[in-house]
Amino acid sequence: MAPPIRSEKDIRGEALGDEIATLSAQLQVATYRLLVLLREFNEIGGWAEAGLKSCAHWLSWRTGLDAGAAREKIRVAHALGQLPLISSAMERGEISYSKVRAVTRVATPDNEEKLLDIALGGTAGQVERIVRAWRKVDLAAEKEHANAVEARAGLSAFTDDDGMVVIRGKLPPDIGAVFLEALEAASERVYRKDTERPLEHRRVEALKLIAEAALTADLDPGVASDRYQVVVHVDEPVLADPEQPGGQSALEGGVGVSAETSRRLACDASLVTMRHDKKGDVLDVGRKTRKITPAIRRALDTRDPTCVWPGCHSRYVQAHHIKFWAEGGETKLHNLCNLCHYHHHLVHDGDYRVEMPVDGAFRFTHPRGWVIPEVPQPPKKNGESLSSIEVERGAGRAGWGGQAVDINYLIETTH
Repeated sequence: MAPPIRSEKDIRGEALGDEIATLSAQLQVATYRLLVLLREFNEIGGWAEAGLKSCAHWLSWRTGLDAGAAREKIRVAHALGQLPLISSAMERGEISYSKVRAVTRVATPDNEEKLLDIALGGTAGQVERIVRAWRKVDLAAEKEHANAVEARAGLSAFTDDDGMVVIRGKLPPDIGAVFLEALEAASERVYRKDTERPLEHRRVEALKLIAEAALTADLDPGVASDRYQVVVHVDEPVLADPEQPGGQSALEGGVGVSAETSRRLACDASLVTMRHDKKGDVLDVGRKTRKITPAIRRALDTRDPTCVWPGCHSRYVQAHHIKFWAEGGETKLHNLCNLCHYHHHLVHDGDYRVEMPVDGAFRFTHPRGWVIPEVPQPPKKNGESLSSIEVERGAGRAGWGGQAVDINYLIETTH
């Protein structure tokens, strides 16, 4: 039988197909290396130098990756650190990032071998479908467990024969966490006044504080918002100069806060001026005023709808005086910018600086003097090329033979 005649188009097509498949496998290997680097970079906090909130924010800012895709890459990077079999397969280019991204949503050290077999045998679309079905089974189990926990929850209180009130109960994890946080906070307050009594006795007093707070709180949502404000008392000299001797900054309960914290709050807060005599008694109380008028606020929010820090797009912002209000900075649009709480804190307490906008662009400076760019320049090419990454022929090809896949049967037999 004569051999089939192959045209130049056939030969060229086969060569192109081989090159595409090889390059794709090399990309998976390169992506694996990227994920390993990302995991280490995140663990050592290398992203923090630029004042970014997280490694995902840094990745989005530094490489132009979508924020959601950046978060997913960080998630996958850390998941692979706990999954050696799947990690090794991706390192060899045998499974794609798409498959790894899918299986790491449900993979654990106990089930990764089964999931790796699925990833090697199926297409990316099939793996996604199987993982979704797998997740539904897990979610059903989680929901059943949560309902069982909720059913066991309960709280009882009764008065004993000697007049003592006995409290017994089991709380769901979320409610229990809130209760423990409140008890811890109240216990610390009791400890400041009484360091001698045992912890169990201080917790009794702490529970009393929590109960009194609940009884005195007006839970009506229509109540005035001032009731829920945090009040800071600041000596006027502190706002002008945090190193001023004798100045104090304290919360309403008397807990001290730093001078820079007071200056940060003064950027965007209501102010009430009080005059005291030498004994500390109030002589006069002025009217509450706000430095930023509604008109300026509207203009500022229109110009800066999100935090203006490079790489940050948080919509929950505070107005910041570029030249600090406490140092005589004007409350005018050209001296204001919107920053999220995290970056507002960095500017006041972290020695980062923001300068007046030039041509509409803000200039942020690291404490060591280097400028944080809005969009970083890409690095010069100085590493190995993809062509130098060796992969086996056929790496990444799904083992699926084309037959119909029974998802339900597959989950039942592997889950």
